[in-house]
Amino acid sequence: MAVRADARDSAAAPRAGIFNWLWGAIGVAMAVLYTAVLSIPAALTAPFFDGHAVTHIGRLWGWLIIRTCGLRVEIEGLENLAGIGTFVMVSNHQSMFDIFAILAYIPGETRFVAKRELKKVPLVGYAMGRSGHVFVDRQRGGNAIRRAIEVSRMGYNLCVFAEGTRFSDNQVHEFNDGAAWIAIATRRPCIPIAISGSAAIFPRGAKVVVPGRRIRIRIGTPIETRELKSADRFALTSRLETAVRAAFISEL
Repeated sequence: MAVRADARDSAAAPRAGIFNWLWGAIGVAMAVLYTAVLSIPAALTAPFFDGHAVTHIGRLWGWLIIRTCGLRVEIEGLENLAGIGTFVMVSNHQSMFDIFAILAYIPGETRFVAKRELKKVPLVGYAMGRSGHVFVDRQRGGNAIRRAIEVSRMGYNLCVFAEGTRFSDNQVHEFNDGAAWIAIATRRPCIPIAISGSAAIFPRGAKVVVPGRRIRIRIGTPIETRELKSADRFALTSRLETAVRAAFISEL
């Protein structure tokens, strides 16, 4: 009987693998479809009311992708966001799914500090630019700071992935000081955020999502920046990186 049980298990494993691959492939296809469809109303509404209507479209976009892929998002520390007004999130970055999870599950209206290449994406780039997202041009960093201050005054929270790019090796990498600089310039509280688990779902270069897994978001204690000067950005960067490393979970 044990031999028969082993045979059933070995037969089930390939079937489960094929099922998950198909689910993951469909998830990617649907994510592309959601993006194409929702980018139209986003682009149409972005020029009005400082782009606030786009928030609801972005939240729906992130939620649809997360749900289609059968993912769970677990959040710790939401109480740290209560009553602090607008803020700057400073996070590690493992996967595109970090963006979807933040849009769908973090309270308030979030705008990202993003690489300028996204501005060239039809409809999406236009909607992002007109609705408060901040594009970074390394040659003109001052423009990004001024834009971040403007966006913060519109009532948006900013999210900065402080490592500068995605790393899918399940580690937290050295933070750049740009996130701390933006927080000090806007005089908004800094919120360290550790995102775990997303690297296993859709690592950099992947073509198919791994469905049915979970993403863990840990929200740290706010760090005030009102009394800080630009020269304090290095110490603030170190403090933020230490907080994210401490909250990061290497194995889920």
